[in-house]
Amino acid sequence: MNTSPTTVRRVLLGVLALVAAYVGVWAAFLPTSWYRSFPGFGRHWLPPLGAYNEHLTRDVGALYLALAALSAGAAWRAADTYLVRLTALVWLVFSVPHLVYHLRHLDMYTGVDQPLNVVALGFFVVAGAVLLMLPGDPRPVGPRPGQG
Repeated sequence: MNTSPTTVRRVLLGVLALVAAYVGVWAAFLPTSWYRSFPGFGRHWLPPLGAYNEHLTRDVGALYLALAALSAGAAWRAADTYLVRLTALVWLVFSVPHLVYHLRHLDMYTGVDQPLNVVALGFFVVAGAVLLMLPGDPRPVGPRPGQG
């Protein structure tokens, strides 16, 4: 099966948009629930990290909603390699420090929650890196900067 770079970009960006929307809507609109129950599925990753802060929780939700909007827009224009790479860079700027923080604090978790944290947060770094490195399509989309 020969999958085009545009298809791979569209799928990865769609997954990023969906996951970001899941986190963003939950944190922004149900902050106490998000804090107590994130990531869901019977896991509780936030209480071990510190006290609940509604303002910070809602801000995290807004950040993820912004990432969801950017990712959805880039998925819609997946042939636009500039937009896709910019979106990938934004994900990496957020996700690398986020992953590094959690790698340094895995001792707060026990059992399966340690590897799940690494896999879940590592996904965003890998997805951003893949999107950044995928080859461009042969034809540019739209005018280049400085052109009509």
